[in-house]
Amino acid sequence: MEKLRRVLSGQDDEEQGLTSQVLTRFFLKALDTSSLSFSTRLKWFAICFASGVVFSILGTGLLWLPGGLKLFAVFYTFGNIAALASTCFLMGPMKQLKKMFEATRLLATIVMILCLIFTLCAALWWHKKGLALLFCILQFLSMTWYSLSYIPFARDAVIKCCSSLIS
Repeated sequence: MEKLRRVLSGQDDEEQGLTSQVLTRFFLKALDTSSLSFSTRLKWFAICFASGVVFSILGTGLLWLPGGLKLFAVFYTFGNIAALASTCFLMGPMKQLKKMFEATRLLATIVMILCLIFTLCAALWWHKKGLALLFCILQFLSMTWYSLSYIPFARDAVIKCCSSLIS
């Protein structure tokens, strides 16, 4: 933990290359957006992300119970929301929102948010199990596409891979 803190605060410059220094500056700029300490942000990120994973896994387990599709949709959606919200602890909520609505992520963000909302509507108000399951699948795909937008050239690689599989 101390080594990570030193690297991110720039106190370990003699062991870093140019790329590491650029990444260090990026992380420092991102972490300066909150009044919480670094260790507190890291702990809450881990707690929020882990709870999101637990909710999603629990929801998947509930899917196989009689009448569990509604619980699956709710737990899976709350798990995705918690996992998405966990990054707010690392970069701050305003910076997270700005990044979510950048031009490269705008469509993925809108589809993801709509899928989250429609999953809950289909499960809780419309009582359409098939539709809830369809929106959960679309939710997974949109979250994956959204997450890939943070990795350079990942979307292009997925598109090329899928197109080579189809042709």
